[in-house]
Amino acid sequence: MRLRTKILLLAILPLLAALALIALAVQQQERALAQREYALVERAYMDARRSELRSYVDLAVSTVRPLYDRRGGEAEREQALRLLASLDYGPDGYFFVYDLQGKVLMHSRQTELVGQNLWALRDPQGRPTIQRLIAQARAGGGFVDYLWQQPSSGLVKPKLGYVIALERWGWMMGTGLYLDGIQATLSQLEREANRNIATTLLWIAGIAAFGIALISASGLALNLSEQRVAENKLRLLARQVQQSQEDERARLARELHDGVSQTLVSSKLLVEAGAADGDRESLARALRQLENSLVEVRRISHRLRPALLDNLGLPAALQHLAREVEDASGLAVAVRLEGAPRELGDEVKTALFRIAQEGLTNVVKHAQARQVELLLGFGTGGALRLSLTDDGRGFDEQAVQLDPERGIGLRNMRERLAAIGGRLRIQSAPGHGTQLEAALSA
Repeated sequence: MRLRTKILLLAILPLLAALALIALAVQQQERALAQREYALVERAYMDARRSELRSYVDLAVSTVRPLYDRRGGEAEREQALRLLASLDYGPDGYFFVYDLQGKVLMHSRQTELVGQNLWALRDPQGRPTIQRLIAQARAGGGFVDYLWQQPSSGLVKPKLGYVIALERWGWMMGTGLYLDGIQATLSQLEREANRNIATTLLWIAGIAAFGIALISASGLALNLSEQRVAENKLRLLARQVQQSQEDERARLARELHDGVSQTLVSSKLLVEAGAADGDRESLARALRQLENSLVEVRRISHRLRPALLDNLGLPAALQHLAREVEDASGLAVAVRLEGAPRELGDEVKTALFRIAQEGLTNVVKHAQARQVELLLGFGTGGALRLSLTDDGRGFDEQAVQLDPERGIGLRNMRERLAAIGGRLRIQSAPGHGTQLEAALSA
């Protein structure tokens, strides 16, 4: 997985996690709020129904009170039952009268029950309906919740009843209200709550999608921007590499033309003159010039790749490189070894030698140093370290890294070392010298 993809995931995943937690918290809060709202609505509804039932029963009692207070006989009771049967309120609002043994004396909606004894009647949940109503009436009156057939629908539904006892007549009188209205109201509230929760979750999902799209667009824009910068740097680096190759070819051409070529031409002329005149002195001079040409060829060959690196190893090649730099620039270069030297692979030897060569070239060109220490350390476990420390003027490393026109040599060192699994560390500051360290396991 590429670094940009990882960064994009690190940006998106916390956002999704946070939004998921927010959605969960909002859902829990809305459900808790809905439950509290259910409880409040149900409590308010039941309080209103209780007050309504009590008022209905008080009205019925006031209707039959004159007959009850006469202390009359059967005629007053029959008249009272007729008055109560005529009282109703809506399709399912009616009064009922039972004697205290469970016999139905009056039921204005279910007249077929009149005369039946329902003492043993139980609802679908197994509760004794009439016994509970009579017990509540004997206890001074009150409310009872039970299941009863609704006249308008013919279905058994929950009902809240209010009953009192007319002790002198041996009656239980009461009325009730069906509670299907509160169930419909609560179901509507639940649907609205679920709709609100779904809407909130959709908003959160939309915000998440917008955030992901924004992050992705930003990442794409950054990726394109970085890609353009990288392409520009790559083109610049390619031009610089080509220029460096051309400069090296030009230098080698000048050295061959000014040194080896002229010496060979001069030697050729001397040999021709000596051969024509029999001049031994000309032949001797030609021999000396050929020897100089051989030294020059060896010098150029060594600069391209020192034979010591292959024959005697990296330490000897570094010693020879240090002497060459000292001879050419007058800079004091001290080479120091740490640990027991061991045989190294060709890639490792070449990379470290080129890094030392590039580093010393930079010191000579830019550092204005008086002395340099070149350290090659062989550690345990295959550890290998090459450090180059000078007392020169130093430089601003960050500024050099950001400037595409500078630091080509340092970038070449990093890339060369990274290719063999190593890392390059640079410590430098203006006026405080520079330390360059290459570390790897070989």
